[in-house]
Amino acid sequence: MHRQTGLEGVQAIVCTRSGAPINKSLALDGDIIIGGLFNLYRTSSPVEQGFTERPHHETCTGLDLESLKHAYTMEFAVEEINRNPSLLPGVKLGYRIHEACASTYWVQRVALSLVGGDAHSCNMTPSTPARQPVPLFIGAYSSTTTIVLSRVLGPLSVPIISYFASCPCLSDRLNFPNVFRTIPSDIYQAQAMAKMAIRFRWTWMGAVIVNKDYGNLAIQAFQQETHGKGVCLEFIETVLKETIASDASRVALTIQASTARVILVFCLYTEIKKVFLELAKLNVTDRQFLASEAWSTSDDLLQDLEVSKVASGVLGVAIRSSTIPGFENYLRSLHPTRRPDDDFLREFWEKEFGCSPLAGSSEKSPLPLCSGTESLEGGNHPLTDTSQLRVAYNVYLAVYAAAHALHSLLSCPRESSTGNNNSSRCLSPNQVESKELLWHLNKLNVTTPQGEMFYFQGGDTPAKYDLVNWQNTPEGSLKLVLIGRVDGFDLHLNESAIQWSTGSNQVPTSVCSKSCLPGTRKASRKGEPACCFDCIQCAEGEISNQTNSFRCVHCPSEFWSNAERTACIPRQLDFLSFNETLGITLTTVAVSGAAVTSAVFVMFLSYRQTPVVRANNTELSFLLLLSLKLCFLCSLVFIGRPSVWSCQFQQAAFGISFVLCISCLLVKTVVVLAVFRSARPGAGALIKWFGPSQQRGSVCLFTSIQIIICVTWLSLSPPVPQRDLGFQGSKVTMECTMASVVGFSLVLGYIGLLAFTCLLLAFLGRKLPDNFNEAKLITFSMLIFCAVWVAFVPAYVSSPGKYVVAVEIFAILASSYGLLLCIFAPKCFIILFRPEKNTKKHLMPCSSLLLVGLVSRQLGLRWGLQVVQAATCSRWGTSNDQGMFQEGDVVIGGLFSLYSKPPAIDSDFTQLPYYKPCTGLETLPLQYVYAMVFALEEINCNTTLLPGVKLGFHIQDSCALALWDMQAALSMVGGNSARCNSTARPLDSAGGSTVPMIIGGSSSITAQILSRILGPLAIPLMSYTASCPCLSDRLQYPNFFRTMPSDIYQARAIAQLSIRFNWTWIGAVVANNDYGLVAQKVFEEETRGAGVCIAFVETLQRENIVKDARRAALTIQASTAKVILIFTWYTDVRELFFQLAKINVTDRQFLASEAWSTSGDLLRDPFTSKVARGVLGVAIRSSAIPGFEHFLKSLNPSDRPEDTFLKELWEDMFDCRLWATPQSTNTSPPPLQKESLPLCNGTESMEAVQNQFTDISQLRVTYNVYLAVYAAAHALHGLLSCPDTDTSSRNNSSSCSSPQHIKSSELLQHLSKVNFSTPQGEVFYFQGGDTPAKYDLVNWQNTPEGSLKLVLIGRVDGFDLHLNESAIQWSTGSNQVPTSVCSKSCLPGTRKASRKGEPACCFDCIQCAEGEISNQTNSRRCVHCPSEFWSNAERTACIPRQLDFLSFNETLGITLTTVAVSGATMTTAVFVVFLYYRQTPMVRANNSELSFLLLLSLKLCFLCSLVFIGRPSVWSCQFQQAAFGISFVLCISCLQVKTVVVLAAFRSARPGAGTLMKWFGPGQQRGSVCLFSFIQVFICIIWLLSGPPVPRVDLDIPGVKVSLKCTMDSVVGFSLVLGYIGLLACTSLLLAFLGRKLPDNFNEAKLITFSMLIFCAVWVAFVPAYVSSPGKYAVAVEIFAILASSYGLLFCIFAPKCFIILLRPDRNTKKHVMAK
Repeated sequence: MHRQTGLEGVQAIVCTRSGAPINKSLALDGDIIIGGLFNLYRTSSPVEQGFTERPHHETCTGLDLESLKHAYTMEFAVEEINRNPSLLPGVKLGYRIHEACASTYWVQRVALSLVGGDAHSCNMTPSTPARQPVPLFIGAYSSTTTIVLSRVLGPLSVPIISYFASCPCLSDRLNFPNVFRTIPSDIYQAQAMAKMAIRFRWTWMGAVIVNKDYGNLAIQAFQQETHGKGVCLEFIETVLKETIASDASRVALTIQASTARVILVFCLYTEIKKVFLELAKLNVTDRQFLASEAWSTSDDLLQDLEVSKVASGVLGVAIRSSTIPGFENYLRSLHPTRRPDDDFLREFWEKEFGCSPLAGSSEKSPLPLCSGTESLEGGNHPLTDTSQLRVAYNVYLAVYAAAHALHSLLSCPRESSTGNNNSSRCLSPNQVESKELLWHLNKLNVTTPQGEMFYFQGGDTPAKYDLVNWQNTPEGSLKLVLIGRVDGFDLHLNESAIQWSTGSNQVPTSVCSKSCLPGTRKASRKGEPACCFDCIQCAEGEISNQTNSFRCVHCPSEFWSNAERTACIPRQLDFLSFNETLGITLTTVAVSGAAVTSAVFVMFLSYRQTPVVRANNTELSFLLLLSLKLCFLCSLVFIGRPSVWSCQFQQAAFGISFVLCISCLLVKTVVVLAVFRSARPGAGALIKWFGPSQQRGSVCLFTSIQIIICVTWLSLSPPVPQRDLGFQGSKVTMECTMASVVGFSLVLGYIGLLAFTCLLLAFLGRKLPDNFNEAKLITFSMLIFCAVWVAFVPAYVSSPGKYVVAVEIFAILASSYGLLLCIFAPKCFIILFRPEKNTKKHLMPCSSLLLVGLVSRQLGLRWGLQVVQAATCSRWGTSNDQGMFQEGDVVIGGLFSLYSKPPAIDSDFTQLPYYKPCTGLETLPLQYVYAMVFALEEINCNTTLLPGVKLGFHIQDSCALALWDMQAALSMVGGNSARCNSTARPLDSAGGSTVPMIIGGSSSITAQILSRILGPLAIPLMSYTASCPCLSDRLQYPNFFRTMPSDIYQARAIAQLSIRFNWTWIGAVVANNDYGLVAQKVFEEETRGAGVCIAFVETLQRENIVKDARRAALTIQASTAKVILIFTWYTDVRELFFQLAKINVTDRQFLASEAWSTSGDLLRDPFTSKVARGVLGVAIRSSAIPGFEHFLKSLNPSDRPEDTFLKELWEDMFDCRLWATPQSTNTSPPPLQKESLPLCNGTESMEAVQNQFTDISQLRVTYNVYLAVYAAAHALHGLLSCPDTDTSSRNNSSSCSSPQHIKSSELLQHLSKVNFSTPQGEVFYFQGGDTPAKYDLVNWQNTPEGSLKLVLIGRVDGFDLHLNESAIQWSTGSNQVPTSVCSKSCLPGTRKASRKGEPACCFDCIQCAEGEISNQTNSRRCVHCPSEFWSNAERTACIPRQLDFLSFNETLGITLTTVAVSGATMTTAVFVVFLYYRQTPMVRANNSELSFLLLLSLKLCFLCSLVFIGRPSVWSCQFQQAAFGISFVLCISCLQVKTVVVLAAFRSARPGAGTLMKWFGPGQQRGSVCLFSFIQVFICIIWLLSGPPVPRVDLDIPGVKVSLKCTMDSVVGFSLVLGYIGLLACTSLLLAFLGRKLPDNFNEAKLITFSMLIFCAVWVAFVPAYVSSPGKYAVAVEIFAILASSYGLLFCIFAPKCFIILLRPDRNTKKHVMAK
């Protein structure tokens, strides 16, 4: 029933109630009556409406005891208040409690009945009095009925206090101002559950909700509360009562498949019960459920044993419970005899006790009359259970809230207080108005009888909940345990009292990914919630010391990460020390060199009188040897920890030592050359300059220079010890840092200069006539020296750390050894080994003996409307005469920006502003003007388009100023008259006709201004260059059209190019206005989901272009993005390219917007050609206009004397002055500089002119103007065409329009429907106000002259991209598409791992784990190989796993085979020895027959191990275990019988035991051995028949190899074989141990004891080793055990005997054997 119905039922002047009165209720009369609405019955009867009579509803059935308890709670509270003398004194409260039957129909009917006083007619007379109206209601039960009741009673301001309606929507005081409630909003319980999830760190949860407001609003509040707290929902499943069977099955399967262990449930108990039963069927019992108040206290669920299997440990939020003193006694005192009018109690009594309580009612009821002994006093009953008063306590609070509000309303105000109450007098109970009561309820703040503070916040109460836990009982059901409470925003919880779903006190875990330990960082998984992540180990040098760290932190430069990457540890000092191998080696080499040099020195000193020593300048030779020794020894200073003194000394010692050495060689070479030159005629005086003194002086001079260099260097900027922190690693190098590279370079350079000089001089003297020419030796030594030090420089520079020092030491030693060996080795060879050559004759057979002695803006819409639409107005300022005019039947306006230099403004603020004319005529916009003129003339010549109608034009210059555009547009619209209320048009003036439409708006801003001004006049505006997407809004710009596509399409086209060329990492430079920012936004939206990311966005502002361009250039230089998108004006791009050229950034690929992609200025700019080669751009489509070139070239001012634009162009183009014409007298006087020009002679012509004006190769904007004119003409043609007489026209007019009566609004409609073919055959139409997107794709390519040219490479047609990729020249200069990515593609064998906080294009490539592969580029996960396959080394393919077994070809197999064969050979040798010496006492004394059998079995044991080697087969698997078992049993049987015989022999020697030996004769011994062996044979046969071992592949061990081994199908059989061997071995060991002290000189029992100890030890160790060894190594372990035990037996038993037989034959006698 709608609100209107309620009002009509209550407030109508004449009305009657529909339906019969409601009689079944609980009532108590009083001064004030409170209404109560309760769902006392749970089942409503279905009613069939016949639509032939009034709708009727049957009464409900199925008394609900819980709701009945709520009704009695209201009764109890009213009676308690009436007894309270301090609350409502003198006022008696009454009540009317009615059944609502959970039906909105019943709720409305009851409420309206009680509000109206339960009267049958609302115009009752005093003779028919009604009951007292109810001013307030307690109810309703559900949120839905409360909403309905509030909307019905809201206009009457009747308050409603609900005790169970918890919908958050009821908190809206605007929609529900009369609703109050004592139950908290569901928002608070959702927030409480969110706090529990955060508290217990449940970050991965599932949710099951009812698909209604209750569930949807609660889950929304839960998500808002946990947002940013790391809690994620894996799934949200919905259930509905109508489809609960299928929903419950689906939800159960989802929960079973989910990894979330905690499930949040917001639904009713009937729905969750179905889900629990389905989970019980699936045996899903390990989930932790969070319960809402709707089912957290349900007894039906707690007592269900099937539910208890699943729902143990439920944690829930419950309506808070409280006690009501006296209420239980009140309930137990209820009796129908004391309440005869209580129909509900009577019905309960009859159902409970099965009898009729009242005599009158027994006549209507078939039940017998009650005896009177029936009572509720004893026993437990749901009606009298007050242990959990939850909703009942809310009812109790609601009654008290109503009473306190009434008390406040009825209380008289104090005389001294100025109250804010609506009344200043005392009210009586019959004067209570609902509106005043509503006001007092809002102000309520009282204390309940339980001492609880109670007040309303709006219409809500503060959140108070109980926290409950479902715990198991011994009977198997569940019980409710209070574990905490919620008080407002505070959560009070006793965690130790909780029993979780696991049955323990351990909090369950529910996470998507385990926490990342210290040493790792979190990496989000692409496309998954934030709770799901991978843990990636920190790189070397980085650490994370917290759990779940989002990034790894670089260690300080002096620290490095430890192995676990959890802490930064100090880097260890590293230097070349004497303790390490490299230092020891270099020290040894250096000391050896010094020692060799000393030896040579001693040798030369001993042979100093010989010709070889004397002939080569003895003094210099000794000095050279001394310097070489210093060179060797100075290298030792470089080793060890650097210090201040060592750093300085090592370089000085090195430099001075080598200079001294090379100085000696240089002087020796010079002396040799001087001696031979002095032998020439006339050169005798030359030798006096090279005497001994001069030689010493030269050496000292050369060395002194180096000393000076070293002293200067070490004084000014010496090398110092310093840590080199530049290299990564746990060690930091301590090295001598060259503070001055110049000093070190001078030291090396001076050595190099001397060495090169010496090499050159020695080379010149290599062919001097001497048998032992030392110059040759010096040449070789200097060649080696130079080679070493030339190689030293790059090695020194590139070597890291201490290896720099090692390189320098190596260079010192290598060059020193080179000098020593090349110069002195030949001499030492002659001195020591060829003394016959050490003679003067041999040295100088043909030369002189001299050698022996000498050689040693904007304007708003209001202003425009005021100008155009004012009743009385005049034009502001003078008219603009700079224009072109041509009269016609219809005149079309044109606005173009023809001048580039705006005028200066003369404003003195005492008169109107005056604008001077613009200057700087632009040729390209002038071409647009003549394109319009050409199109109009072409149309006028067309007989099919606008026949009989001549089109004129009115074209003016706007100078790119919005003010001029507005002035010109309004002037055209007003007919260029001085006043807008003129009675007649000034046709005699140029341009006097009004224009019905304008072609103009060269910029988007201008177009917006003009469209807003002309819009109210419905005058169409058609732009040819305005491309702002905002102009597509037909609501704001209904009169705007354009022949230029919106910028949205070019941004989409560029996005398609990026996707096509796989450019996923792009930088953007955009204009800081709508043009750039909107285009960037469209580009990002178009590439979203395609893997394209924006690396940076830099904005350019025209006012700060230099600073912005410099900043953008530096950003481009620093960025890794190689493709740059630019949306801005060409002047901004020019400055940007200039800045890029300055920092030499020439390797970027630019994507150009149409604003600069065809700019001739940029193409000709030299800076552009350096930077912008290969630009790929979107350009306005170009098209040819036939005849237009001829039209332009035929233009002549003599033919167009009124054309001021052509006149100015002519004078600028031909540098001459045109004659003055009468028509041009109104124009401004020509400039002074033009008056000096000569007059044109009349022969000038456009025919030969080649410039931008006459260039028609790229007609882009020009073609847009051409299209705009044709669009206007076709719209006019459609408007002026008469409709066919036989068609029903839908046009606004049914008659033909004439050119003189054109309405702009009609033209606007026809423009919207334009659809025609241009003269070029192109279909043209408008989509709204836009045209379909058509663009050219252009490429900037190099020309031979070094500039750039524009090349057409494709086109854009709508959403289609047509591109000739082979014609593109890229920025690299080749046809190879450049690459621009943040992260290189992850190759097959790796997977992508997103980087936290970075775009999706930036990721790490993590190699797949072993056994996993990825065979695609950029794979997001690795796939496990099947069990029979394994990943290859590259992790790109699964390859079959190689069979692996112990073979004869591998090292292990060969070794074991060799050992086995050796054992068999040794056993055979012993057998031969024993056979040869079989008659000796040693052999015979120890039972020779058993000894031979023992040797035979040992040989079999050695040989049986060979069966285990090789590829397992069915026969080998069976044979190897049988051979092993039988061989060893035979062996041990022999030992056991031998031991028994020994024991028996000694026991038979005792008195009375002589007959014992007969049981141990040779036959019995053989039989015993056979018996023991037969048992093993029997075990093996049974084992091999029942469950033999078979060859099988072991796929459980990871790796590329898979083991093929014999698998024991019956472990029992193998255990029996081993167990039987062990039993015999233990028995033999025990018997041998007992006989170890028998009186025999050679007691074999001792040997058997040792052998059995070894045997048992080997096989005891074998079992764990065999079980734990993988693959073929298990076989190797078994073979090793066989061989070890066999060798143990062989050596322990037979080695002592063989020793005596072979090496001690004196002991091999009967006397010695039986000495005792």
